[in-house]
Amino acid sequence: MKVFKDLGWFFRQEKSSYIFGVVMLILVALMELIPPQIIGRVIDGITMETLTPRGLGAFIGILLAAAVLTYIFRYYWRILIFGASNRLGRILRERMYTKFSYMSPYFYQERRTGDLMAHATNDIRAVQMTAGAGILTIADSIITGGAVLITMAVTISPELTLIAMIPLPFMVVLTSYYGTLLNRGFRKAQAAFSELNDKSQESIAGIKVTKTFGYEKSDQEDFKALSDDVVEKNLKVSKVDALFDPTIMLVIGASYFLSIIFGAQMVLSDEITLGQLITFTTYLGMMVWPLLALGWFFNLVQRGRASYERIEEIMQTENDIGQEYMIEDAPDGDIEFDIGAFNFPGNGETALRDISFEIKKGHTVGIVGRTGSGKSALIRLLLREFDTNNPEDITYGGEALRDYNIVNLRAQFGYVPQDHFLFSTTIRDNIAFADPGLDDEVIHEAARLANIHEDILGFPDGYDTVVGERGVSLSGGQKQRISIARALITNPEVLILDDSLSAVDAQTEATILENISRVRHGKTNIITAHRMSAVSKADQIIVMDRGTIVERGTHSELLARGGWYHDTYSQQALRQSLTEELDDLVKGDEGDE
Repeated sequence: MKVFKDLGWFFRQEKSSYIFGVVMLILVALMELIPPQIIGRVIDGITMETLTPRGLGAFIGILLAAAVLTYIFRYYWRILIFGASNRLGRILRERMYTKFSYMSPYFYQERRTGDLMAHATNDIRAVQMTAGAGILTIADSIITGGAVLITMAVTISPELTLIAMIPLPFMVVLTSYYGTLLNRGFRKAQAAFSELNDKSQESIAGIKVTKTFGYEKSDQEDFKALSDDVVEKNLKVSKVDALFDPTIMLVIGASYFLSIIFGAQMVLSDEITLGQLITFTTYLGMMVWPLLALGWFFNLVQRGRASYERIEEIMQTENDIGQEYMIEDAPDGDIEFDIGAFNFPGNGETALRDISFEIKKGHTVGIVGRTGSGKSALIRLLLREFDTNNPEDITYGGEALRDYNIVNLRAQFGYVPQDHFLFSTTIRDNIAFADPGLDDEVIHEAARLANIHEDILGFPDGYDTVVGERGVSLSGGQKQRISIARALITNPEVLILDDSLSAVDAQTEATILENISRVRHGKTNIITAHRMSAVSKADQIIVMDRGTIVERGTHSELLARGGWYHDTYSQQALRQSLTEELDDLVKGDEGDE
């Protein structure tokens, strides 16, 4: 019953719905007590030859009235109780989605998408069933079962009622044991379903890679193994679940057996009439549903408890990014890094060390280095996707980064990540993501700045082109430029391009950077890149290697120094020159033909 205690907040919130719903159930139970009494009286009237046409008509009228009232009461209890449980499902889904939106990237590194989806679907559905069908079954078991037992004892025979109830304790003990087994099995089945969800999501997202490597058969075998595991664990749950009904029917059968034997003796000894015995056995038949409902109740409660515990585990998970703040206003001014050492949660290896530099407001800073040198780690710390140990490691406008309201802090940034993500909607909606109400001309201007406007006009549906899931219908360069347009449209105080020009050619890169420089006068820009040409015009260039700064200065200063930057820039410039010469030769050959 722990799940009902845990859901106490909701039952208090919806107490009127549940109270009136239970009242309707009580009225239904009272209406259902009438037909057996009528049947018994009619039979006694026939055997005693006292039944008249007028009396029979009155009995039929009472039955019809009871049927109509039962219909009305049943309709309203369904609306009240199941309506409340549906509202619980909505509340839990909204809370879980809010929780997902609130959590930091580290939370998603620890948990897989399929598992989170299982929490938001199957687990919430199980809890919803507990608050709906669970309340119905326990209320109906107590109300209908109790009303029938009392009526049997008061109007027919308390002795026969006690005899008929002898097998019930066995049922209570067995169903309680089944419930314990069900709880264990259902938790394992839900975990297996989460694994299957993970596999499905991963396989669909990576279908191109799977096909490229010809891995379809192995992938299908992996999926089949997980699917078989889900079936196996659910079969174990079903085997336990299947024990409830036969146990209850066995108990009911034993009660019938005892009732017929001892009831027949009572009729022969004139303790009760034949009509009363028939009424008694009819009432005993009405006990089938309350007992079945009781078994179903234990089933639902154990499932709901297992699922609610899984949901609460997620809801109780603390965000590793602190949400307390001292400054409500958005930050403004210079950004300064002074990081002694930093490592990502769960990873003992130092990601950054001895980082110290300043980004003046209105300046453009380039951050370059080999893959894994720590460029993106700096950006993620600036965006507070992770927090450093020392609050003063990063300051913005002279104040510690974490002293600001995190929502207002992030609103200052326009971020284009390496793994550019587009939503499965139109290009217009993707660019105007931050403000869907923007005019088309504003959207078009952002696209022009990102050098993607002409490409978009070349699509059959232009800006109304639906890009597909994660922008699957676009090239890498097109996705990058749409992502850049999405960031530019907000005109942020700080624009961050995290290796966001890697998929475009040198000429397109130069055009985009020139446009950004022209329209963002007085605004701060941070560009991380593998291609040195992307940062050559920056006010300051930071060169990183193995998590620390190894060079810094302007483009000309770094070239004069003759270090890693000089060597890399020279190699890339030579490669670009050779590529252009080769292109010219190819074009010349085509012209001769």
